[in-house]
Amino acid sequence: MEQAGLAIMIFVLMLGMGATLSPSDFGRALKRPKGILIGMVSQFGVMPLLAFLIARALGLPDLVAISLIMVGATPGGTTSNLFTHFSRGDLSLSISMTVASSLAAIVMMPLLVGIYVTSLDTPIEVPLAKIIASIVIVLIPVGIGMGIRQRSESAARRLEKLGSVFGILIIVFLIISFTIRELNLFASTSGAIYASVTLISFGGFIIGYWGSRMTGLSPKTARTVSLETGIQNTPITMGIILVSFPEANHAEMMTLPLIYALSIVIFSCLVTLVYRRISNGNGEG
Repeated sequence: MEQAGLAIMIFVLMLGMGATLSPSDFGRALKRPKGILIGMVSQFGVMPLLAFLIARALGLPDLVAISLIMVGATPGGTTSNLFTHFSRGDLSLSISMTVASSLAAIVMMPLLVGIYVTSLDTPIEVPLAKIIASIVIVLIPVGIGMGIRQRSESAARRLEKLGSVFGILIIVFLIISFTIRELNLFASTSGAIYASVTLISFGGFIIGYWGSRMTGLSPKTARTVSLETGIQNTPITMGIILVSFPEANHAEMMTLPLIYALSIVIFSCLVTLVYRRISNGNGEG
């Protein structure tokens, strides 16, 4: 029942994401490759490596380490688009990066998880085929949402709002359901997990921003890449864990992405306030 409810909510969330997109977004992406390229290198090159190094440095258990690596390799989502708007970043670039990273994740996410898992202490069989299948299934409603937008802008706007609501519901649903089963889940969570969530979050923001600035991109573009890199679409991560891994591993693997999902909203608000201040200080619009 829990998995069925989660599947329905993720479906509606991704429908809402698709409803924000149009074919012209892909055209814009092709016209502005530099920002997207820097974002892709940060997203699928640096972030999974950072997650692996954090897991090793903090001595996370292997199943928790896999969760952190999956969070690091997860594409961005509509939350990053929202915070990009609030931080006065480049919204069209943000949407283009979300599309590009979501499509690339079909190949990159299982590939990266497979590579890094081989370096862990305990041999763990990663269900790569199931991960690929679950990502493809998750992205199908994105295409449906795009089709709805092509037919009706008003329906797409309603669907976008509904998708945002369901994104919040997914997090609440998972927290409640797992807390009921594991009453002391958050209280008993190790400090290492909280530290790893903080490090991967702010690491993503910093890497995205300064990686962009050092390659000559504008502050506005750098803010956009920063938020796209630092904010991961964790409902996808959690959905993949529930669908792909044995139920006996769910409680241990879900703790980190759940805490990340809660923390990233707070962290993103703080970073957005800083970026807005920078924007005002630079005299940007």
